[in-house]
Amino acid sequence: MAEETSRTSRASVRRESAGVGDVVDLVKEYAKQETLGPLKGAGRWLALGSAGATCIGLGLVFVLLGILRLLQTELHAFDGGFSWVPYVIVLALCLGLAWVALSRVKKATLGKEPN
Repeated sequence: MAEETSRTSRASVRRESAGVGDVVDLVKEYAKQETLGPLKGAGRWLALGSAGATCIGLGLVFVLLGILRLLQTELHAFDGGFSWVPYVIVLALCLGLAWVALSRVKKATLGKEPN
């Protein structure tokens, strides 16, 4: 009888250890699914956002430099003592564009995948 009890306890220990191993594997797979998937999506979101921001930023720098050059060369009202005015105009344009860009950011959309 004691021998039979020890066999059943060994068998139950084996089943429990196999069950624990299954639970550990299940938890590992779940953790991979719930962390790696969103991280890949966030990485793609950051990469596309960075590329877009770089292109738009570079384009705006060229446009603003073009406007500055236009104001300096074509409008003779800013010759002499008023040569600083085109810089102020371009700075105001730059600040206005920054305000528009920041006003378009919504916290509710941050972190969601792009469609």
